[in-house]
Amino acid sequence: MKKLLMMCLLLQAKGFAQSTYWQQDVQYKIDVALNDQDKVLTASETIVYKNNSPETLNFIWFHIWPNAYKNINTALFQQLSTDEERKKKLEKISFGYIDGLSFTINGKPATIEAHPNPTYIDIIKLVLLEPLKPGESITIATPFKVQLPSYFSRSGFADNEIMACQWYPKPAVFDKDGWHEFPYLDYGEFYSEYGTYKVNITVPTDYVVGATGVLQTASELNQYKTLGRANALIRNNKPQLYKADNTAATKTLTYVQDNVPDFGWFADKDLVIQYDTVQLASGKIVDAFSYYHNKKNTLWVNSIDYIKDGTRKYSEWIGEYAYPVVQAIEGPKNNSSGGMEYPTITLITSPDAKKETLDGVIAHEVGHNWFMSMLGSNERAHTWQDEGLNSYFQFRYEAEKYRINSIFGSSLPPALKEKNADDFLAAIYMGLSRIPMEPAIETPADKFANSQDYGLVSYVKAALWMYIIEASTSREVVDRAFHIYFDKWKFKHPQPSDLKAAFEEASGKKMNNLFDLLNKTGSFQ
Repeated sequence: MKKLLMMCLLLQAKGFAQSTYWQQDVQYKIDVALNDQDKVLTASETIVYKNNSPETLNFIWFHIWPNAYKNINTALFQQLSTDEERKKKLEKISFGYIDGLSFTINGKPATIEAHPNPTYIDIIKLVLLEPLKPGESITIATPFKVQLPSYFSRSGFADNEIMACQWYPKPAVFDKDGWHEFPYLDYGEFYSEYGTYKVNITVPTDYVVGATGVLQTASELNQYKTLGRANALIRNNKPQLYKADNTAATKTLTYVQDNVPDFGWFADKDLVIQYDTVQLASGKIVDAFSYYHNKKNTLWVNSIDYIKDGTRKYSEWIGEYAYPVVQAIEGPKNNSSGGMEYPTITLITSPDAKKETLDGVIAHEVGHNWFMSMLGSNERAHTWQDEGLNSYFQFRYEAEKYRINSIFGSSLPPALKEKNADDFLAAIYMGLSRIPMEPAIETPADKFANSQDYGLVSYVKAALWMYIIEASTSREVVDRAFHIYFDKWKFKHPQPSDLKAAFEEASGKKMNNLFDLLNKTGSFQ
């Protein structure tokens, strides 16, 4: 009897330990209309927020990130103005902001408070009318209006193209470590609660729209697929273009998606659509869309292939793509950045000088559907857990397909390209190991001295660290570890310790020494 009682207690303890992980649940319904002349979004939002934490909440921090673009005193502008490589972005810009907020909770007016840091005008505290106990839900609603900035940091407009990113009031993450309310920054990305979205987007009728999730408006979806399929089959300088219904001035398109940490959307009049499907190893079929500018001899005519290849490879290496659609859209011209990812859709702003370059950038940005969307790590605190892991797989993709590497570009000796993919990668990482990269990988994004350190360490040094793990174990162990990691943490918020646990399970060994390298400054030599 005593043994039986002890076994019951142990089972209860084990069950309790397994149930200690929790995350908040957020359901969004947003209606938004674009005024393309004034570059203004007029919107309303309803959020059902469920408190799955063990704590009673008296307030909720909200990100209102459009205010980061409001004046030169915000954390965003302070970061850009002190960075030699990025302050040129601030030439000839127009500001943006959010206003018209009027929050209610369960239909009753609620108050908001400013963040105590005066540079954090893109964060507010919503004071709850009553304490929100564990397991309880509330309905939060507000109208809002966004003046889009000119495009210089992810969100905004350029010519006729609209990039609606970080555009709606959004609860900050509350997890076991407390609240994660932080300002928008140019280098330094996000950490967001998973949510279910239903978004109705009203735009002038001649715009093509790409957005997070599945388009529910049947007539629009059918035209996108019909045109897109034709353009994917016949890739020449005479694509079939979108035909607007001129009987109405505007149209409303509805998008839905669950288990995503964000919602972005993009719109332009001058977009060619490509459409195809991706069949994964399990037999699952995923819709794939590409949207690009109608330019003569553009390399984007093959972009649908790059989207499909990236989706297949990452599914093979990490875990099956979980969403029903995957998309990429060409961003503003003459922008030197690579792109910016959002769930199920990525904005690509890399010039398409070479097919290999465009393919590598699309693979990287599509890869963020794993390292950002399906695996929702804290990108602000652990930049490597997003960018570094993704770059490791991007470098594999580039090596296998082209014997190129995006860091070295066209400077590789021709003899190197004659090597097999494994020997090529070994030589690439030997070269990367010689690049001076002083900060430790485990440096929060806002603690890097400049964007160059941020980029080299978060992307390159972290990928090099991953290759060291591969060389110390095997490629098979790495892939097995990532499948374990993905299966356990899909649609959740994994920590570095969770990745370490996956590697220890896959290898059957302790990984303390290898993971201690995350805190090593300077080279790994």
